[in-house]
Amino acid sequence: MGASDPEVAPWAPGGAAGMAGAGAGAGARGGAPAGVEARARDPPPAHRAHPRHPRPAAQPSARRMDGGAGAPGSGDNAPTTEALFVALGAGVTALSHPLLYVKLLIQVGHEPMPPTLGTNVLGRKVLYLPSFFTYAKYIVQVDGKIGLFRGLSPRLMSNALSTVTRGSMKKVFPPDEMEQVSNKDDMKTSLKKVVKETSYEMMMQCVSRMLAHPLHVISMRCMVQFVGREAKYSGVLSSIGKIFKEEGLLGFFVGLIPHLLGDVVFLWGCNLLAHFINAYLVDDSFSQALAIRSYTKFVMGIAVSMLTYPFLLVGDLMAVNNCGLQAGLPPYSPVFKSWIHCWRYLSVQGQLFRGSSLLFRRVSSGSCFALE
Repeated sequence: MGASDPEVAPWAPGGAAGMAGAGAGAGARGGAPAGVEARARDPPPAHRAHPRHPRPAAQPSARRMDGGAGAPGSGDNAPTTEALFVALGAGVTALSHPLLYVKLLIQVGHEPMPPTLGTNVLGRKVLYLPSFFTYAKYIVQVDGKIGLFRGLSPRLMSNALSTVTRGSMKKVFPPDEMEQVSNKDDMKTSLKKVVKETSYEMMMQCVSRMLAHPLHVISMRCMVQFVGREAKYSGVLSSIGKIFKEEGLLGFFVGLIPHLLGDVVFLWGCNLLAHFINAYLVDDSFSQALAIRSYTKFVMGIAVSMLTYPFLLVGDLMAVNNCGLQAGLPPYSPVFKSWIHCWRYLSVQGQLFRGSSLLFRRVSSGSCFALE
């Protein structure tokens, strides 16, 4: 995941990872009667599943893979529940911040330490770049332990705004009004419900992403100042003034499009893949069918997040490109005309997945690292 928010989610993974809260699909289970009364109610024959196409049980939402919080509660407990989600999200964000900080510095191509010689699983000698732990120790040596949390404040504000936005949207457009996927649905009906649920999640994610993106841009720029030892972006309010003065209103939304595309591809890919796997590949006669279905979306989320990583990388690089900081200017990076230009450049260099691994980092042929 890249420096997103990790919303990604997360964004469960990335969201810190994916990583809190239940998605829209989980709401189907919350309203079911409990105990004997629920088990005693058999559906009428007209609503039973087609004998040739048994349907899986409702799945939790994929959106929570990026770290977004679940829906706040309702009634008198709503403010308390929403505050709890914000507090939990802030804690996870603070704990994961050093990881995201190191990843961003690797994404922009900052390699202050030389590679070391090692061997791979085949016994061949290869050059390895410093891992996350070595990189983090270097940051501590330069800036102290507090340096690992550079750019944390705007990131906390961004995640809190995203959580509150989702909660407000759930109140305006309650997910309870949506029909949930049930094991009593036939193939066509269940697919329609998955599409409707995914569309709902996509709407919430896109709106929250757009509202929180200006703070995400400020957080990214605060962190990459480590490269050139600048102090241009210090506080949130002063950073807002600088960006508006130098780049106008559009400066707050640089890199937004690839992030939105990555979110949309992730949601649809994860939800549809999990649906078709549960529908066609998991047989109800198998004793562990329910257990497998409960993990399908989690596994699909990890796989799809790897495929959508280039969107995250491009979005983060565009957020810091040509903003007056050394990390966004040559020789670290060309001045990109658009996010498509950035994507093509990274593709030619073989760097579309730069920063995706933080432990075993081999020096690739397209690396900008120069051996002395």
